[in-house]
Amino acid sequence: MKRLFPILSVLLMLLPLAASAERIKDMASIQGVRDNQLIGYGIVVGLDGSGDQTTQTPFTVQSIISMLSQMGVNLPAGTSLQLKNVAAVMVTSTLPPFAKPGQTIDVTASSIGNAKSLRGGTLLMTPLKGADGQVYAMAQGNVLVGGVGASSGGASVQVNHLSVGRVPSGATVERAVPTLLGQGDFIHLELNASDFTTAARIVEVINSQIAPDLASALDGRVIRVLAPVGGERVAFISKIENLEVSPAQGIAKVIINARTGSIVMNQAVTLSDCAVAHGNLTVVINTDITVSQPNANAQGQTVQVDQTTIDMKSDKGGLVHLQQGANLSEVVKALNSMGATPQDLLAILQAMKSAGALRAELEII
Repeated sequence: MKRLFPILSVLLMLLPLAASAERIKDMASIQGVRDNQLIGYGIVVGLDGSGDQTTQTPFTVQSIISMLSQMGVNLPAGTSLQLKNVAAVMVTSTLPPFAKPGQTIDVTASSIGNAKSLRGGTLLMTPLKGADGQVYAMAQGNVLVGGVGASSGGASVQVNHLSVGRVPSGATVERAVPTLLGQGDFIHLELNASDFTTAARIVEVINSQIAPDLASALDGRVIRVLAPVGGERVAFISKIENLEVSPAQGIAKVIINARTGSIVMNQAVTLSDCAVAHGNLTVVINTDITVSQPNANAQGQTVQVDQTTIDMKSDKGGLVHLQQGANLSEVVKALNSMGATPQDLLAILQAMKSAGALRAELEII
């Protein structure tokens, strides 16, 4: 197995610096101001023989017969349609907040049958519904599908999925979704990630820079802010969301990609005493507590110093000796230098976590 030394070494050295200030709008959102997902079932016509094979997708034929009957075209019973330029698709879109009737939004058409390509097709009028079953938009238009490139040798290379297409501005909003922005005396900020310290800091910044006793944290995610009513509320929210706050440092976490062997740490992760033996690798971590005491005539104070020793041995040869702080990045870097494979690193880190020696949250993706 090839070792990922260059990539892994760079990732492990990305230890965090001092937390910088961020805007509230990058850390939180306004409760009630959100996107809404829309979905619908439609038909794409006008394909150049690349549509569904109707013998294997009977729902495509049923859709065509139903559509034609609504337009006054009644087919004799038992008619077998052999269509090649029609494809059944699922149409999806996102309705942004404050979207009003008459505005247009982009839609995506994805084949649900066995069509080879949606290139050159036209999406027929498709109602798009929300989670409540109500129609919020109507979609129709020409489907745009990415192309196929040719290499220098003339060979054709597919560069994307031809069974998925985009209709830019292909849907017209027919119904607006009500928001809670203008209701009540309060607005609520919802943090993207729950953190009590960050919530407390946001409350402190708002109360100190806007007005006292204006904001209060309901929990680690939601912050209630007293806001003016009417047209002043928009300007007030704009002022709030552009305030800068220093977010709290997150919990120590180690992210492991079991497929590629990549290891990423969000901050300096410490280790406690442990000994791990894995194959031809042996890792021993010891922490010695020493006391530093000043002279009798000195005005200093007695302090306790933790000195950590990390010894690693390999049957392939080599001894790595590290001191002054058990840092996971140093351990992994040393293991790399001794020839440890990504799978060795994964096994060792999991063993350390199970033994309680890894002082961080271990997440495997």
